[in-house]
Amino acid sequence: MLTDKQWELLALLLPSSDGLRGRKFRNNRVVVEGMLYRLRTGLPWRDLPSHFGPWKTDPRAAPVATLRRVQRAACACAP
Repeated sequence: MLTDKQWELLALLLPSSDGLRGRKFRNNRVVVEGMLYRLRTGLPWRDLPSHFGPWKTDPRAAPVATLRRVQRAACACAP
């Protein structure tokens, strides 16, 4: 769904688990693509295809500031 160039820009805005204790974050790209898929199709979270990870990986738990940074970056990159 996302091109590699689009992902490179978005990846810089997302939090990383580097240097944190505990379980590592899931693949952020899969989670973001799952969000985009859900927005495009209108499916509920639990009905997403399994390759997007467990449906309980809910981006609503992400801090609002992170989502705003991603939104601003996406708007800036839009043609």
